[in-house]
Amino acid sequence: MRMNTAKLRGKIVERGMRQEDVAKAIGIDSSTMSRKLNGGGELFTVGQMHKLADVLNLSGEEAADIFLQPDSQ
Repeated sequence: MRMNTAKLRGKIVERGMRQEDVAKAIGIDSSTMSRKLNGGGELFTVGQMHKLADVLNLSGEEAADIFLQPDSQ
């Protein structure tokens, strides 16, 4: 599985938030958030994904579209 970072970034903007705000809300450093969004080898934990879904008020479908993307073959 992989994450659709473009959709996640879009939801952050759509909700009128900044990456730094979201990072603080889920309990991580803004530089860690940046690395996770830029594909620096760090993935969000399941707990962080749940917090992101709560903070961004994502529906189940939206969360699945972001966090549960099949690996491309």
